[in-house]
Amino acid sequence: MTGFSDPIVAAGVAGLPALYAAGVSPVDVTEAYLARIERLNPAINAVVELDPAGARIEARASAQRWAEGKPLSPIDGAPIAVKANIAVEGMAHTAGIKAYAGNVAPADAACVAQLRAAGAVILGTLNMHEAALGATNDNPFLGRCENPHRAGFTPGGSSGGSAAAVAAGLCAVALGTDTMGSVRLPSSYCGVVGYKPALGAIPTDGVTALSWTLDHVGVHARSVEDAALVARACGVEEGSETDEPPLAVLDLDDLVTLEPAVAASFTRTLDILTAAGWRLKRLRIDDLDLGALRRAGLLISEVEGGIEHRRALALDPEGFTPELRSLLAWGGRQTPARLAEAYRLLAESKRKILDTTMPYSGILTPTTPQRAFAFGAPIPASQADLTALGNVLGAPAFALPAGEADGLPLSLQVIGMTDGPTQTLAVRLARALAPAAVPETFR
Repeated sequence: MTGFSDPIVAAGVAGLPALYAAGVSPVDVTEAYLARIERLNPAINAVVELDPAGARIEARASAQRWAEGKPLSPIDGAPIAVKANIAVEGMAHTAGIKAYAGNVAPADAACVAQLRAAGAVILGTLNMHEAALGATNDNPFLGRCENPHRAGFTPGGSSGGSAAAVAAGLCAVALGTDTMGSVRLPSSYCGVVGYKPALGAIPTDGVTALSWTLDHVGVHARSVEDAALVARACGVEEGSETDEPPLAVLDLDDLVTLEPAVAASFTRTLDILTAAGWRLKRLRIDDLDLGALRRAGLLISEVEGGIEHRRALALDPEGFTPELRSLLAWGGRQTPARLAEAYRLLAESKRKILDTTMPYSGILTPTTPQRAFAFGAPIPASQADLTALGNVLGAPAFALPAGEADGLPLSLQVIGMTDGPTQTLAVRLARALAPAAVPETFR
């Protein structure tokens, strides 16, 4: 993301070492983000709990390391915030559910511990859709999170607070979770980079599960470089780099209906890439049913989520909204045969997709079939139809900003089919696309 007037925010993560060399301290960086949160967060409600004292201690320690020439990693001193279903020691660990309001994390989640070991400054926790089971982030317990690009519009979900915080410059990078698209979908709506590494690449220990079958931890950032640096600190191994195989452009005819602005943007994006010399091949996958995959993933999530929250539901049913109780109850009514059918559909679809895409380095699609929409408007059933592919495959996937239409962001998704989408592939794609728009209010 470009266009921030504050050089600290504009630096993201990758640009911080240059600022340190110029005399800026990690303490200055942390204070700048804390000041932005105080000034800007009331308008969007992305940050729900802040640890300024702890952040300042970590920033001072980072400043000392940089002064001695002994940083722990390239992200040493980078201010990072974390979705509320990821444990941060000493902070509320609620997963956006009122029933867990008294839960205080006794220890960091594994991914947060890895970030601290790399010297990151943990600012606090971020808003999310209740239980990570939804994509509007209109949370009655934590409050509604607004899209920084337009008041009254959803930032997406379930990691809506993470994407909104990054878009508004309230943190350098944020962690989120992605079960059917919950990192990439809000990244699309908020105009930031969303990176879901391969299944298991970032550990989920200490993360409140929605679906242990499909859950991934991912990263929201303002550049691919920033996302890759933070993912690497969380243990993601980067595969071999190659750009030899062509990219597959998934034929979406009869698969999903794109909003006209999204369809026009996708066509324009493909034209830009073709003109830049990218080899793109249209790909049709026979008998692929994106809606059926999304419904199967949702069924699995509701069944597994009901098991995850079974004890809390029994002890405090009113701590769950009626909508969430209904979804989890529906999952509990599914027969073993129905659940087995859902697992089989995902496994068979994965095998078919991998067989068909073997000659390609990645699959290109829009990230979401629509742009962000107003709270209270009908919720599109197809929001996660394209992002769910990455979870079904367990493959790494990026959401990349691809301009905007009428002030609302547009996004390109690349799903890696080899060892990628390798960092080089995603970086090259991002650089070929239009720069992301920065919400004017938050520049």
